[in-house]
Amino acid sequence: MLSELHAAGQLDWSRAVIDSSHVRALKKIPSVRGRVGRPRKRPDCLLADRGYDHDKYRRLVWSAGIKPIIARRGTPHGSGLGVHRYVVERTIALLHWFRRLRIRWEVRDDIHEAFMTLAAAIVC
Repeated sequence: MLSELHAAGQLDWSRAVIDSSHVRALKKIPSVRGRVGRPRKRPDCLLADRGYDHDKYRRLVWSAGIKPIIARRGTPHGSGLGVHRYVVERTIALLHWFRRLRIRWEVRDDIHEAFMTLAAAIVC
């Protein structure tokens, strides 16, 4: 499906939005074919909230070849990131309908990912 959307020009690679424990997931973005040239694997920039305002995260994102746009702590709200970040905040709120995902009880990542996939399928 991602290949078809990319071929039709419907995937927006200009930015990605993260929240929660998804920083590690940057390395799990699949290659997306569908256009002439090398398959895309990374967005151009990454938007994050104040929870990621640390040089460690900025270096991690820059090393992956992605420009970090992270709100600074101690500055007043109104950075403009909320216009784009509502998508991830709304998605996490939908996933929190499922009690098992609200608090992560699973130790194994594969089981947690399976429950996330099932919840996403139910929400969709």
